[in-house]
Amino acid sequence: MKKSKLLIESTYDFDLLGLVAPLKDYKMAWMINNCLGLELKKGADYTMEFTNQPTLIISQYLLEKEFGFIQLLRNKSYPLAGQARFLVPELKIIDYFLLFQDKTDGLDLTMYIERLSKLKGIQNIVKLDISKLKSRDNLLTY
Repeated sequence: MKKSKLLIESTYDFDLLGLVAPLKDYKMAWMINNCLGLELKKGADYTMEFTNQPTLIISQYLLEKEFGFIQLLRNKSYPLAGQARFLVPELKIIDYFLLFQDKTDGLDLTMYIERLSKLKGIQNIVKLDISKLKSRDNLLTY
């Protein structure tokens, strides 16, 4: 019997910032909201199930806009069976990912980076190239 494979090509039409900030997720969302004038709200935890590995449960905060969204994702999952896993395992040093999708091109990412870098709780901010991430499919949560 002949087997067929379904090939899916994903699009990554968002900008991605990596934040090093050893803070609780609600504190991080509150600081971002105050700094950038946003209204990120706690959404349902993002869950990824794997066949031979523990389930990955990631905290997320979301702001839906008319032509896009802003999403804060925690990199480290809630520990299950005493083992914490990472959304993007090759970037274990990153605590949070901030995704920006804006189809109007009205987003000033440089201004966001400048404002966020002045916050005391954030140690480092990096603009990430999504195409170079091995686990980039894990970021497709919408």
